Amino acid sequence: MSRYARFAHLRVDGPDESGVAELVLDAPNLNAVSEGAHADLADVWREFDADPAVKAVLIRGEGKAFSAGGAFEMIEKMAEDFGVRSKVMREARDLVYNVLDCTKPIVSAIHGPAVGAGLVAGMLADVSVVAKSAKIIDGHTRLGVAAGDHAAICWPLLCGMAKAKYYLMTCRPLDGAEAERIGLVSLCVDEETDLLPTAREVARDLAEGAPTAIRWTKQSLNNWYSQVAGSIFDASLALEFYGFGGPEVREGLASHRERRKPRF
Repeated sequence: MSRYARFAHLRVDGPDESGVAELVLDAPNLNAVSEGAHADLADVWREFDADPAVKAVLIRGEGKAFSAGGAFEMIEKMAEDFGVRSKVMREARDLVYNVLDCTKPIVSAIHGPAVGAGLVAGMLADVSVVAKSAKIIDGHTRLGVAAGDHAAICWPLLCGMAKAKYYLMTCRPLDGAEAERIGLVSLCVDEETDLLPTAREVARDLAEGAPTAIRWTKQSLNNWYSQVAGSIFDASLALEFYGFGGPEVREGLASHRERRKPRF
């Protein structure tokens, strides 16, 4: 039995002969992240880190999207149940820090809609490769909560405070070309058909490179996140999940379900 079988809500392919494992988001509703998938997505990075056969990880989405974000059912439970809200908040924190602490290099291949928990791993990957037609959205304020997940720890460092505020406060979408232009992602490819070959080539190069040199470089650079922005992230996460207990998220969720503009 695969050591990844316990992550029942995710799919892990490989590792291949180069040591690249692919973490595949493969779920209904454009790879929406269910309550179970959220827990798995937070923990799986520790398993990759402990697996001697894995030299690098590539995260991607199956079908037409990278990930459409948290499933509505999970959001409803969070809004109604303090216990669920507390559990998901802990997982959201673990997801960020486990991605950053995983010593293996991580590459993301982003296409279609990229929102929510999936976007966390996509943006915090060591190398992010995005299709020009991708639609990156941090939709928190549109839902009625603060932009917590990962935004405060990395967006200002990646693309600058002015752009971070613009996109995080307005929830305006970015395509791949604009995301690359402002420095939010590493690479943009013109055609979606080029996305996986490019991302796999990068992951393979990292897997076949000098392992300690690459991992220690990652560790050193990630101190910008943990030491410079870690406390900022923790505060933003607390504000986000405090908001999940308030009235704005109920209207935000209702507007998404009814496909209309929210009336806050």
